[in-house]
Amino acid sequence: MNGRIVVVGSLNADLVVGVDRFPRPGETLTGRDFAFFPGGKGGNQACAAARLGGRVAMIGGVGDDAYGASLAECLRSSGVDVTAVRTHPGSTGVALITVDAAGQNEIVVVPGANGLLTPAEVALRRPWLEGAAVVLVQLEVPLPAVEAAMELARDSGALVVLDPAPVVGGIERLLPLADYVTPNESELSALTRADGPARSDDATAAQARTLLAGGAKHVVAKLGSRGARLFSRERDVEWPAIPVSAVDTTAAGDVWNGAFATALAERLSVDEAGAFANAAAACSVTRRGAQPSMPTREELDAWLEARESGRSQ
Repeated sequence: MNGRIVVVGSLNADLVVGVDRFPRPGETLTGRDFAFFPGGKGGNQACAAARLGGRVAMIGGVGDDAYGASLAECLRSSGVDVTAVRTHPGSTGVALITVDAAGQNEIVVVPGANGLLTPAEVALRRPWLEGAAVVLVQLEVPLPAVEAAMELARDSGALVVLDPAPVVGGIERLLPLADYVTPNESELSALTRADGPARSDDATAAQARTLLAGGAKHVVAKLGSRGARLFSRERDVEWPAIPVSAVDTTAAGDVWNGAFATALAERLSVDEAGAFANAAAACSVTRRGAQPSMPTREELDAWLEARESGRSQ
């Protein structure tokens, strides 16, 4: 039986505007369209893992508004256990997302109820963490709560996957608590205080090894069109990107993490887990939205089969 995946993190209402290009400072543009999607890095990763067949529980919070009820129901309908999601008086977290014609995005997040998760709240949810095979955390909730969850997960023997997004002060003390740290290009450069994203494989490796020196056991660099690479003290692994025509890259990194956790909970090898995560993320960017873009296991299998069939013809 697959082990349980517990996600500790944010739930946001994603308010998405499509534009031909991003506005310059002080400029007003007319958008092409507008849509609401359930999101938040925590909610996204929980949804992705559940749709891909994982047994998933979510720890987090929402407001007592219409957005909060909608987010909880969306996760529940995807198969996520939301009994550890608390409803707080006030606002649910909101993400304001602009997507350009090339499918790239810019995001501004207002934490709302996500900012109310505390170590004490995490401690009350100890039974979920103690029963987990894999615990996924991100940084859209307060860092002390993330640290408390990681410590409980580590002490109970769970694999801990840290998505260091957004990069915040004090993150260095989390690195030794993580089995896998999964930054994208910009997060990797920010974590290592580099001038910008690495422009070569050697530069990426150098930045990743800085995190290994800081205590991380494994670093997975999510490199977009360059695929993903794992770095550890024992060996490196490269997972080439699957070429697709991107429609919307929102939450592609979250799909990667959710798929990676699902594969690890199924006790696949890390090589297999990374390849599975690459495929799930590639499939997701061919669709619009955050959680609506996330494939089920059956949809992903069919998508891969169709690609393979197209190549063989």
